[in-house]
Amino acid sequence: MLDILFNTRPAGQCTGATRRTFLRAGGLGMIGLPALLRAEAKAATGDGRSAAGARAKSVVLVYLGGGLSHHDSFDPKPDAPDDVRGKYKPIDTVVPGLRIGEKLPLMATVMDKIALVRSGSHTNDHHETATNWVLSGRFGSAFGDYPAVGAVVAHETGFSGTLPPYVAVPRNPSFTWELGKSAFLGGRYESFKAGDPNQPGYKVQDLSADGMSPQQVDRRDTLLKAVDGLAKRVEGNDQIATYDEFHSRARQMVLSAEARTAFAIEQESEKLRDRYGRTTAGQSMLLARRLVEAGVRFVTVNYAGWDHHAKVFENLDRKLPEFDRGVSALVEDMTARGTFKDTLLVVMGEFGRTPKINKDAGRDHWGQAGSLLFAGAGVKPGFVLGKTDKHGAYTTQRPVAPADVACTILDALGIDPRKQLYTPDGRPVEILDKGEAVSELFA
Repeated sequence: MLDILFNTRPAGQCTGATRRTFLRAGGLGMIGLPALLRAEAKAATGDGRSAAGARAKSVVLVYLGGGLSHHDSFDPKPDAPDDVRGKYKPIDTVVPGLRIGEKLPLMATVMDKIALVRSGSHTNDHHETATNWVLSGRFGSAFGDYPAVGAVVAHETGFSGTLPPYVAVPRNPSFTWELGKSAFLGGRYESFKAGDPNQPGYKVQDLSADGMSPQQVDRRDTLLKAVDGLAKRVEGNDQIATYDEFHSRARQMVLSAEARTAFAIEQESEKLRDRYGRTTAGQSMLLARRLVEAGVRFVTVNYAGWDHHAKVFENLDRKLPEFDRGVSALVEDMTARGTFKDTLLVVMGEFGRTPKINKDAGRDHWGQAGSLLFAGAGVKPGFVLGKTDKHGAYTTQRPVAPADVACTILDALGIDPRKQLYTPDGRPVEILDKGEAVSELFA
């Protein structure tokens, strides 16, 4: 979230706002929002988007921060030694011959709607570095040298209506600092942080005008105009001529019924909310479905808590049933509503976990192998791609690298992954410098 502090001095600085006031505009206020709105206008002329051959209009990324143990979920090794196999037994799924871990019985019933990749692979075992790699498709430092795919999508597609193109629920991934950001694209393409939809009385900050008097609405509009005035002074005279036409959209962004409705998860039935699970992860997935149906192009569901260096099975006894409920509900719900027709679902973390259980009864970081899920937007249902060796340590068939995943997402959206973007100093940078779309996933 971006906090904009208005000065406490008398009028003259902030168009009449004379006391300490905050406008929390989810990173889209001040200078960034008008520029982002202009990007939408550019996109509408055909300069900012490439829809040719697009399979999808939107993407939901369920990001398993910390790294899901593939051995104990989607790539069980029942014939491996005890210190590799773990305690969970494999169970049958609705796909003949496909078996997954016993803690995922609901997922077993929807695997005929999903493509499973068992050969995710790269060479980095550091949380921040690997996370930025898999979220951007380009290898760089732990501090995020390249924009996350969601930020690229925001850059290439712009706004649709009054909703931001890129939303993170509850917020972007974070270990020691925020990850998966917009890098050199700038703050205008950062994600809108939606907050925790599992909180009682959930409302997105400053997107609700319910119960407000006309005077309060007018005051909020005055604050927006104050922000506009500051941005106008900063932007420079060469841009002022086109600035004012975007003010009405900026106001709509904060006050619109469209935005309030998209985030109004309480409009869903109690039965459906229970089906997803009354957890932050479950309700975040339900909110993600609402957002893409409302026109948001890229939603990251930040589903953390998978870094189990100790007591892995004690932790997974709690985490896997939550995952099982939430992801299976999302797959069922999007299938039933037809959302999968033009939405790509991707479920992944930054890496898998070590084959051998360590001295603390945990599994450590392991980039060499991991499992990913894809669904919707023409993905082959019930398809399994790639293999790992008998201990689940290394890929032995069709390795899928972070660049391949990013390329697959961008290609599905009709965005050229080799397109050149430009840094603030005018240096051209390809969105992706390697990788290829995983074409086998699609019918």
